Amino acid sequence: MMKLKIVSRKVYNYVRHDLKEIAFPSSLPDPPHVKKRRKLTWKEWYLVLKEASRLYAASWVRDIGPELRPNDYKKMDECEKKPSGENDVRKEREPSTLEDLAVAARGGVETLKPALQRIYMTRASAYRDALKSFIEGYQDGIQQVMEKKKDSKAQGEEDKPRMST
Repeated sequence: MMKLKIVSRKVYNYVRHDLKEIAFPSSLPDPPHVKKRRKLTWKEWYLVLKEASRLYAASWVRDIGPELRPNDYKKMDECEKKPSGENDVRKEREPSTLEDLAVAARGGVETLKPALQRIYMTRASAYRDALKSFIEGYQDGIQQVMEKKKDSKAQGEEDKPRMST
């Protein structure tokens, strides 16, 4: 009877503690230096959601249109409308690759993909041109060496006295 009691208690503890942990493992506790954040009020939750949705809409500004642009874009548009010599200079020069990527990244995946494809195509054409020029130079070098060998063989045959048999 005593062994049955011990076995049943061990099975009960196993089911109560260990099996529950095996089936539904608990996450590790937070380290001691981590402070718990308080829950947001409904007003704070609304403000966070509003700001997040504004930023999300701003990231799709190229696809959506200018009416949903964030404040930064509106300020830039107003500055560009004003006639100024400094803005005219900026419009004339072509944006650098880094600036182009930054603008494309703000626009989202749809605008970033063509910008990256342009960069890859530019690099690929540069590599292709460099490879073509290397091959042409290499072939010219081989031709020069072959011509020198032919000339040296021709001179060598002329220098040797011919023996008549």
